[in-house]
Amino acid sequence: MYKVYAIKSRLRNYIYVGLTSNLEERIRRHNDGRERTTKAYRPFELIYSEEHLTREEARKREKYFKSGVGKEFLKIIK
Repeated sequence: MYKVYAIKSRLRNYIYVGLTSNLEERIRRHNDGRERTTKAYRPFELIYSEEHLTREEARKREKYFKSGVGKEFLKIIK
């Protein structure tokens, strides 16, 4: 199983979308500053996640959430 997730910075106006097979560990890595792209925006909170059977399906959804329409959806639910 793969999860597409969105996390929001608690301090700044920043949403990150990613894909993983271990959501808890991935969020921990973001909050520990072990991911270069998100290090400056920590701490984070999970605002959305969904499961997919294949990596390909998850990648398609990740791309959607990184698009303008997908980001707008995430801004509404945050």
